[in-house]
Parts: sequence; structure tokens; C-alpha cells
Amino acid sequence: MNPDEALIPRLPLGDWTESGIDWLKDNAAWAFDAFTWVMELLVENLTAGLLFLPALLMIPLMALLAWAVRSWRLAVGTLIMMLAVLAMDQWVPMVQTMALVIVATVFAVAIAVPLGILAAMNSSVSAIVKPIMDFMQTMPAFVYLIPAVTFFSIGLVPGIFSTIIFALPPGVRMTELGIRQVDAETVEAGESFGATRGQILRGIQFPLAVPTIMAGVNQVIMLALSMAVIAGMAGTDGSGKLVVQAISTLDLPLGVEAGLGVVALAVFLDRVTAALGNPGDYKTSLIALAKRRRAATPA
Repeated sequence: MNPDEALIPRLPLGDWTESGIDWLKDNAAWAFDAFTWVMELLVENLTAGLLFLPALLMIPLMALLAWAVRSWRLAVGTLIMMLAVLAMDQWVPMVQTMALVIVATVFAVAIAVPLGILAAMNSSVSAIVKPIMDFMQTMPAFVYLIPAVTFFSIGLVPGIFSTIIFALPPGVRMTELGIRQVDAETVEAGESFGATRGQILRGIQFPLAVPTIMAGVNQVIMLALSMAVIAGMAGTDGSGKLVVQAISTLDLPLGVEAGLGVVALAVFLDRVTAALGNPGDYKTSLIALAKRRRAATPA
């Protein structure tokens, strides 16, 4: 026996994890079945909806959306990128990946934003959440596929499950950071008008934190895209499945074309979501009002 093994016994953490997963499979099968039903319903219907319109109609609509939220330059770039994707016969896989990323991002953000707000408002929650987020963010992406496939078998659901888990941490971190970075004078101005804690959060802190939160949403989308490609190893349809197929067959043209489809989708989603984080200027007006109130208050 190795002397080190005699001094420090082996920690069977992996075996404990496997036992925990087996227990969950035996006692929470109803929850996994419900999750499977919801995810398949959402992703498959969203994919069908996106593919219902012809690509030559859908692409101009995407360009119009880019123009409406950002600029004509992004609209032209979107038009060129998406036409290139269509010309490479990557439109359907890209749309399948888009549907998966949209659903995963919505669920990840729906969990991350409230959790980030709670962590920003409560130091004890923050102390608990931070190491968990560190663990989730540093765990290799491939590892998430193991319990996902164990719970849900091969197909769409393990891919979206692992994508939600992998993409979650930036949303929590950036939401907490955005709320905590709101200037104390701005919060004090709201308090001076008698606003409650909830009103300050809804009317001051959250709007001012929107750019930081949207930066977190961007990161969630980017991580969801990267995980959606890896999820192709679990049989999830989309560009990731084609990338995995290209790797297994050393098919360079297929890999390049599928990868460019992911790049085009990533650029479009990133630029559109980045353009949405433009809150009003609450800070200047509130500080000015607070100063006038103090000046009017007798000493």
C-alpha cells in the first residue's frame, strides 16, 4: 500500500454522488418526467414555430428586429450572416440550436435573477450562493452530461438540462453585482422620500442594475451556446450534433459549416440582448431631489 494512502484514506465522493443520483431516480422520477414533458413541449413547439415561416421570410424579420433594437449596420450584418447560414444548408440545425438556447436562457435567467437579487439583499444568502456558483462555473462542461444522461437518457432533455445548469452562474453573479453597485446616495434619496425596501428595489436598484444584469444575460447566452454544442454528444439535435458528427468522422467541411452557424447565432443573440440594457437616468434626478429636500429642511 502507498504510504500516502495509509495516512489519508480515500474519499469516495464519486460513489456518494452516484448513490445520491440513484436515490433521486428512485424517489423523484415524477419530477424528471414532468421536466422532460415541459422541455420537450417548449423546445419542440418553439422549433416548429421558428421553422413554420420560410427561411427567406424569417431572415428579413430577424434583420428588422436587429434594426429596431440596435442599428441598420447590425441589420445588414444579420441579413448577410443568416443568408450565409442558409446557403451552407445549416438553417434547420441553427434554428434547432436557437430554440434550445432561448428556452435554456429563459429558465436560467428566471432562476438567476431572483437568486441574485436575494443574494444582493442578504449577506448570508450571498455567502452560501458564491461557493456554489464557483463550483458550478469551474466544473468541466462535459461532467454535466453524465448526471443529465443518467436522469433523462439520450436526446433533447439531457442537453437542455445541462445547458441550464452550466449557464446559470453568470446570471446570478452579475445580478448580485448590479444591485450591489447601485450608488448608496441613490438609495438614500429613495429612502428620504419614504420609499419602502421593495419600492427602492423595483424603482431604483433594479432599473439602474439593468445594464449589468443584461451583461450577465449575454454571458448566459454565450455559455448556453457553448453547452448546446457539447450537448450534441448526448444526442441533442442542432448544430452541436453536427459538430460531434464532424469530429467523429473527421469531416472538416461539416464541422466548419456547423461551427459558423453557431457563430452567426451567437453574434445575433449577443448584439440584440446587449441593446436591451438601456435604463433611464434615475440617479441624477433622485440625487437632485434629495439635495433640494435636505436644503429645505430646517436645521
